Amino acid sequence: MSLQSVNSAFNETNARVSALSSRYEQTQKRIEQLQNELSELKVQAESAESAIAQSKVRQEQAQNQIGGHAVRKEELIQQRDELQRDLVEARLKAEASRENAHEVRLRGEKIRTELTSLTSAMQRIDSQQSQILERREELQNALKEAEQPLSQMGQELNEMLKKRVEIEGELGKARHHMQEIDSNHRELGEQRTAAEESVQAVRNDMEQVRIQLQEIKTRSQTIAESVSSVGFDVTELLKGLPDDALESAWQEEVEAVERRISRLGPINLAAIEEFEQQSERKKYLDEQNADLMEALKTLEEAIAKIDQETKTRFKETFDKVNSGMKELFPRLFGGGHAYLEMTSDDILDTGITVMARPPGKRNSTIHLLSGGEKALTAVALVFSIFELNPAPFCMLDEVDAPLDDANVNRFCEMLKHMSERIQFVFITHNKITMEIAHHLTGVTMHEPGVSRLVDVDVDEAVKLAAV
Repeated sequence: MSLQSVNSAFNETNARVSALSSRYEQTQKRIEQLQNELSELKVQAESAESAIAQSKVRQEQAQNQIGGHAVRKEELIQQRDELQRDLVEARLKAEASRENAHEVRLRGEKIRTELTSLTSAMQRIDSQQSQILERREELQNALKEAEQPLSQMGQELNEMLKKRVEIEGELGKARHHMQEIDSNHRELGEQRTAAEESVQAVRNDMEQVRIQLQEIKTRSQTIAESVSSVGFDVTELLKGLPDDALESAWQEEVEAVERRISRLGPINLAAIEEFEQQSERKKYLDEQNADLMEALKTLEEAIAKIDQETKTRFKETFDKVNSGMKELFPRLFGGGHAYLEMTSDDILDTGITVMARPPGKRNSTIHLLSGGEKALTAVALVFSIFELNPAPFCMLDEVDAPLDDANVNRFCEMLKHMSERIQFVFITHNKITMEIAHHLTGVTMHEPGVSRLVDVDVDEAVKLAAV
């Protein structure tokens, strides 16, 4: 072990020696660089001294030239003023020229646009002109082709005209002869028509008489058959008719009866069976209706009973919550008063308004209260409702978060008073609230991502602290 420690010390010494030797070499190189830089700086200093001497000589020459330059300066200033005036004039002229050039450019663009449109129009006109020339050549060719048979057709037309004249002469003679025949035929036709009309009138009279006779026979037979079918005799009926009986009156009565029958509609042979079925259905529906009316009456009675019970229970609950609100609110605020108020007289449809006025305030609405005052008012209302049917446990989740220290103290006093019969489990970050707890449970994180529960029994801790 001594040898190993010596070897390790030796190795460390060698490493330090090698490091020092490398640093020594670097230092030597740096010294050589500095010497080279120093020699260069000396050369630069000598050149700078010579330059300074030359500058002094030039300075003396410049001072000698300053006097002459002052006169030249005044001349140049005058020239500068003149050039500035010329420059202003030139700028004005340039601006005017620029505006003219812009106008010329706009006119050029306009002319170029018009030229483009005219060019396109000329192209369209040229194309139309070429089409028209082609069409004219086609028409001239067609005209030349049509002029060749024109002479032949003229000769044929003359011959046809001659034949037409001859035929029209013969046609005129035939027409005259035809007119004479038509006049004779017309006279004979008129005579025949008159004879036929007289014969037809006689035939019509005979036909009407025959038809009337046939109708009378048919009606008499029909009446006789109808009377026989109902079990009557025609001769007996004729004897029983009054002397002043008129056919029109009996016909009107028959028509009235027929109208009454037609209003009844067609005869339904299954009406009796349908009537029985519908009667049974009506009886069944009447029984169902009676059951429904009875059930409806029972339901209405139950609804009325439930409404009455609801009104009674609601009024009792409202009064208890209101009294609890009146008791808890001054305890939490150290004074003031609060109560509940119904928005309408109908208990089943009413809403509830919370009227709260802390000590020293004359607010007209709850919206004028601060956040802590609203929270305490809500706590008073919640605990008033909780008192209706208190449970053995009550959990509060950061109820004291919006409260200041004074309000937290009053809140804790109320919890102490209620904790005699109710066990509270509350989540809080407030130290004052933690002080009244008998048992604390927290979450800590010693390692990132690993949580651990820490439990503290306050009573046991107090005993240990006392010991």
